[in-house]
Amino acid sequence: MTDPELHPIMYDGFIADVRAVADKVRTGAWTPDFVIGIGRGGLVPAVFISHRLNLPMLSIDHSSKEPGFADELLGKVAMKSAAGTKLLFIDDINDSGGTIDYIRRILADNGCDHGNLRFAVLLNNLRSKVVVDYWSQMIDRSSDKRWFVFPWEAMGSDDTIVEEALSVPERLA
Repeated sequence: MTDPELHPIMYDGFIADVRAVADKVRTGAWTPDFVIGIGRGGLVPAVFISHRLNLPMLSIDHSSKEPGFADELLGKVAMKSAAGTKLLFIDDINDSGGTIDYIRRILADNGCDHGNLRFAVLLNNLRSKVVVDYWSQMIDRSSDKRWFVFPWEAMGSDDTIVEEALSVPERLA
């Protein structure tokens, strides 16, 4: 397989995406009580969105793959949801839908009230297996094979970025 086409998202584009997502949330009928950043990619957008919406932020580090760590925190926020707290989960991209699907399953297993949940991303893949509530840009992975490099990811080496992209070849094939 050839190296993926790296597509850097510039800071101004990132800010525009954050504003677009936050404005969709702000003008909608549903108002969250907390913004929750999904680690690692959703943490930076969640900080910006929490400031834009003037809401407190929590974080769930799903990307660490540390056994039980994210699951324990998801259990805690599921209880908050069951008690009526509205939670807006933020990630950078809904590509395959695997992360969001996993989070929804753990929340459901812990008694979450799904009426109190919404999911937002900056980039949303039309072909994802899951649906999100808010997004800034829609992509179609059946034709768009670019590997999006968000500003915080650009701190890594190109080799590391390419390695991560190639770790899930079906997204780029």
